[in-house]
Amino acid sequence: MAKIFPLSEGVFTVGHDKQFVPFSLQNDELTNRPTGSLLVEILPFLVVTDKDVMVLDTGLGFKAANGEMQIHNNLRALGYEPEDVTKVLMSHLHKDHAGGVIYKDANGVVKTTFPNAAYYVYRPEADFALATGYPSFQPEEIEPLLSSSQVQWLDGETGTIDGYITFTHSGGHSPQHVVYLIDDGTDKIFFGGDEAPQLKQMKIKYVAKYDYDGKKAMQLREQFAEQGIAEGWQFLFYHDVQTPVARL
Repeated sequence: MAKIFPLSEGVFTVGHDKQFVPFSLQNDELTNRPTGSLLVEILPFLVVTDKDVMVLDTGLGFKAANGEMQIHNNLRALGYEPEDVTKVLMSHLHKDHAGGVIYKDANGVVKTTFPNAAYYVYRPEADFALATGYPSFQPEEIEPLLSSSQVQWLDGETGTIDGYITFTHSGGHSPQHVVYLIDDGTDKIFFGGDEAPQLKQMKIKYVAKYDYDGKKAMQLREQFAEQGIAEGWQFLFYHDVQTPVARL
């Protein structure tokens, strides 16, 4: 049976400028933020199976008060070390999902956040990210990873990793986005990145302005919800403040 652990970096608002500003649920008011700001959690996941210790997307890459990466602190609080991670599955390379793929150590040396892991990256997404750049992508954060021997390139519309992880090109939220289904024979865990970012979006049909193809993204969410209900998927919601993991 797979074990799932959210690795939250915290709650933020994000506006039209694509800047993520920390938000306190206890002390801040959404109405005091710029008009149109969205309230989101930044929530990478740790999924542990019999084969792997996996991280799904890597967050903004924030450092905690002790100077350590927040995602490293979160792992250690669960009894795991960054060196234990065997796979990192990237849904896409927007900065709130890929900001934590690398970091600078105390001496300013750039290192991959998970030194022993294979990072799975959709090749067309890497090309698109580097060609597009700011504000959604931060090339200086992803270029060191993309030139690393740790990258395992994903190609084609769909494919399989190690016989039990399926990736599928979705292209709703961003043109080269992919989604993952982990099926270890006992559990089916779906990670949709920003194609399925919050529970409410799987239940209420609407076109979101922040999606590349809002109509396609809405249709994908409906499709994923129907299949997930039929097959008993556990959904991992990367931006859900209240419900990070749920079955529909």
